Amino acid sequence: MFAGALVMAGLAAGAGASVVAAGSPFGALALDSASLRQDGPELVWRVRTAGPFTPSSLAAAHRSLCLIIVATADLCVGHSGSSSHPPLYYSRVAGSTLGRAHRIAATVTRTGEDELTASFLPASVGVTQRSLRWQAISVGAPQNCMAARVACVNVLPARPALVTLSPPRPTGCVARGPSLVYGGSPTLHDIALTFDDGPWDDPPTMDFIRLLAREHVPASFFEIGDQISAYDRTGSVERAMLANGDMIGDHTWTHPDMAALPAAKQRSELELTVEAIRHATGFTPCLWRPPYGDISPELISLARSLGLLTIMWNIDPRDWSLPGVTEIIDNVTTHARNGGIVEEHFGGGPRFETLDALPTEITRLRARGYRFVTVAQLLHLRMLYSSGLSQK
Repeated sequence: MFAGALVMAGLAAGAGASVVAAGSPFGALALDSASLRQDGPELVWRVRTAGPFTPSSLAAAHRSLCLIIVATADLCVGHSGSSSHPPLYYSRVAGSTLGRAHRIAATVTRTGEDELTASFLPASVGVTQRSLRWQAISVGAPQNCMAARVACVNVLPARPALVTLSPPRPTGCVARGPSLVYGGSPTLHDIALTFDDGPWDDPPTMDFIRLLAREHVPASFFEIGDQISAYDRTGSVERAMLANGDMIGDHTWTHPDMAALPAAKQRSELELTVEAIRHATGFTPCLWRPPYGDISPELISLARSLGLLTIMWNIDPRDWSLPGVTEIIDNVTTHARNGGIVEEHFGGGPRFETLDALPTEITRLRARGYRFVTVAQLLHLRMLYSSGLSQK
């Protein structure tokens, strides 16, 4: 544990993922209490230290405050951004080796000067098993704590504690805020990958789902209702999306120019798709995307009356035109922005270029500090679950 902790301290400092104790330049922070529990689909980590701390001056102090998920992941608190909502950095554990640290989609809040709470999806940190063991760990700078003869490492609990997870089933989301959306907050370094026109088989939709799961990236899929029975008869593909933390949205029943249709037909296109998604998964969507981006004020109002927000985009790599993998990557990364919604496709034609572009897109955006979120997370929507729990 001691050697591993020293490795983690060096990683945390290099990634900007440490925490400094106020008024104490030596040793590790003493831990007063720590807990890890499941709340709906998320894990909630809460830690309290014996004294106040701030997520600042981290590199100079070479300290860290982290959650260890045994044999799976290290999650360390970062110092960039708001001091009351610091980021959380994830490093994959492979044997005795720590992978590169990158920021994950997490809600981190300071509930007191000596307290911190972080919520995140298990899949975002590589947790796929039904149970896990964990410890909170505080690490001090080795050169300081050894010279001062104080503790370099504090862990709590003393032995890894067990958490058993139960898979909650998402049943819906609640529309709120503006009825027409082109992007998220320009002040948050978040970006949402979205995909239209599936489910599909060229390549199979599961190829997208598996790739995104390997990369720990949640996405949003806007589906054509009439294609669900053709390409996902049992609903297993869509349930895999939801199980991985992805979002499903309505992309109409037959992909028409909705603005050109009479109101009754518009309603039918939306309602039939909502029912098809609900029948396949038990999930009722609260998001829809108009084919071709064609909208009208009346259409937006109709969708909202059905509980659906109209979701547009502000990053368009035009992957539907098959411009080539490099062009798709360059377009997405060049136009990336805070609150970005990337519109790509997982159906409606051969989408191998889009699939092949994704790993490099993700790597480049992640290197620039972007946090990948679903559209629901981008808009801070409330999710509903079969357990009766809700997530804000």
